[in-house]
Amino acid sequence: MSVFQKLARPAILAASRSDALRRTAERMPVTRDVVHRFVPGETIDDAMGSVAVLRDSRRFVSIDYLGEDVTDVEAANATVQAYLDLLNALERRGETGPEPRSLEVSLKLSALGQALPRDGEKIAMENAHTICTKARDVGAWVTVDAEDHTTTDSTLSIVRDLRTDFDWLGTVLQAYLKRCEGDCREFAESGARIRLCKGAYDEPASVAFRERAEVTDSYLRCLRILMAGGGYPMVASHDPEIIDEVPAMVREFGRGIADYEYQMLYGIRDAEQRRLVDSSHVRVYVPFGTQWYGYFVRRLAERPANLAFFVRALVD
Repeated sequence: MSVFQKLARPAILAASRSDALRRTAERMPVTRDVVHRFVPGETIDDAMGSVAVLRDSRRFVSIDYLGEDVTDVEAANATVQAYLDLLNALERRGETGPEPRSLEVSLKLSALGQALPRDGEKIAMENAHTICTKARDVGAWVTVDAEDHTTTDSTLSIVRDLRTDFDWLGTVLQAYLKRCEGDCREFAESGARIRLCKGAYDEPASVAFRERAEVTDSYLRCLRILMAGGGYPMVASHDPEIIDEVPAMVREFGRGIADYEYQMLYGIRDAEQRRLVDSSHVRVYVPFGTQWYGYFVRRLAERPANLAFFVRALVD
């Protein structure tokens, strides 16, 4: 295990959960300037500007209104309204349409009330249903994000229920979780859209692979299951080792350009995104909103290059 994986990453992920560090970061103009590398802004207009640039370069987009772990119904309702406002704005701008493939929004169920003490799962389900209905009406897709492993059973249960009304609904599976292969088999058989990522939370060894090589091996095993299945695999990775394996799997399982896609994060490996879009569909995950701290710090923990960029910017 590298020094980054052994020492730096756990420390950074711990910082992502610190309210004191969050408050400090939010007060520092220099930090907020650097954040724009990964988060284009706090408003719908900020997101729309980035979406226009990405769509002009033939990339698909997935827009995420940042926020998680809401503690009251009012905050959950505010998140729903933010997504409805976003979808309305996208419709007015002509970004949506009869072919929803190129545009989607991403939801975190914890931002919709999943962890509320009374009827949290029911509230999150109803809120997600409202957003999915609006997305269907304007011509967009929805994908349900993954969070830490304690929410996985609840999240996948809600996704199964939602897919009875919205069979195009996607969800995220995390390859570092030891259960991921089984979940991939289930959802591949049901024909679901699956965004397969490595995972961004600090999970215990009892439920997750901790070594980088183990996570990569798990990712490739899970991706083979998805490629062999009847669903729509979304290869969410910046890892060259994984990206290099995709074309051979596509040929092996007879998939065409419309049968899978790559996904990458806003602000990361832009040149690689542009290279891949010449032969494949590439979707860029575009986050926006005031609750950027946790997302931003988890991005620093993913790759030494991201952390180095942050440190260089602070020094400059």
